[in-house]
Amino acid sequence: MACDLWLVPLVDVLCHSPDNPFAEELADYDAALAEAGLPPVPVLGYVPGMSGDVAPVAGFDYAALHLLRRAYLLGLSGLPVTPAPEEEGDYQQLLEMFETSALGSHLVWHFDHAGAYVPVDFPHPLVNDTLLAGGGPLGSSHGLLRELSAVAPALGIDPHNPPAPPTPPRRPTRLEEPAEPPVYGDGPFARERHVWLGLHTAATRSLAQGSMIVFS
Repeated sequence: MACDLWLVPLVDVLCHSPDNPFAEELADYDAALAEAGLPPVPVLGYVPGMSGDVAPVAGFDYAALHLLRRAYLLGLSGLPVTPAPEEEGDYQQLLEMFETSALGSHLVWHFDHAGAYVPVDFPHPLVNDTLLAGGGPLGSSHGLLRELSAVAPALGIDPHNPPAPPTPPRRPTRLEEPAEPPVYGDGPFARERHVWLGLHTAATRSLAQGSMIVFS
């Protein structure tokens, strides 16, 4: 099943509009951040080139996302990061074995089909009943970027000089559609690298532009 990542510019022209489609979600995120003693989602004043348009930034399939999460959990737990023996390998078993680590990870503890990462730095994903009833845990773009940097060497990626990212989807990808195939060869971590590059691009742009990352 395919998954798209979208960047939502956190600019006043969108966030303060009565037609803002993310108004309810942003209110829930602000409430969760306030509960944790953190500042609200930052909303920037209009700047040229930031119209508030929502745009796709990357696409991959859910199984490949799980493979990247599997690699991160292996490394975090001090185990060798080896290729998965099958489609999703032992990912579900690892989630059970290292549940505490998984629940503290921005990369791992995030709903596949919904939820967001916001450009606010906090150590662990934020969770409350309202978030779980909607899009799931709220992640930090800062935290996501840190975790991507940690797993990168095991995948053969230099996090300080990564390859160019894959081309964003040309149109929204339907859930039941196959995702675009990996673009960096057919090595043992090709699918993990493809997802890594998409997420890294999204996290980097989220911090540079002041955007929210949304799964669809």
